[in-house]
Amino acid sequence: MKKTLILLAGYPGTGKTYMCSKILEQEKDFQVISQDDMKEQFWDEYGFDNMEEKTALENKSWELYYQRIEEAMLQGNRLISDYPFSEKQKPRLRELCEKYGYQAVTIRLVGDLEVLFQRSKQRDLDTSRHLGHVVSRYHKGDVLSDRTKGDCFVDYDIFMERCRTRGYGDFQLGRLIQVDVTDYSKIDYEEILGQLKKWL
Repeated sequence: MKKTLILLAGYPGTGKTYMCSKILEQEKDFQVISQDDMKEQFWDEYGFDNMEEKTALENKSWELYYQRIEEAMLQGNRLISDYPFSEKQKPRLRELCEKYGYQAVTIRLVGDLEVLFQRSKQRDLDTSRHLGHVVSRYHKGDVLSDRTKGDCFVDYDIFMERCRTRGYGDFQLGRLIQVDVTDYSKIDYEEILGQLKKWL
């Protein structure tokens, strides 16, 4: 078994969390390291009163994220992580893979941006999603029964601008499997998992 870091990359709203669960059904020994989980943990722990404080907590969560990856690599654990990765994260992740002798495999999820925007919007309105994603002020215990009242939604123009300029759809570290998720019913998970197994 090769020491491996799987990066579930690509545009927002592509179902990275679901893809992660499908991989874990087959590869049960992978440790999941999620920057989103760390960010949400900090939101609950510290809270924020404005966008400046929210951004500071996000930066703090990235520091913890890289620290956790390094700790896991020191143990030789196989890792899986999901995020709309861009060139911003690439140098640090590459450096860690080289330092600890890990192969990187990128599974890049792409699709029609119009469809992905609608999915992203639905996800933000889902009450199971952490409230901190859609507000500029949050403290643990806060409730917003009508999610449409959130003041921090990513609108259509911002979503499109980010997708077209941040390189989410081009990110690659190591080997690559690209998956078009415009139509979930057409995704061949067996083929994806088979290809992944060969590299592991």
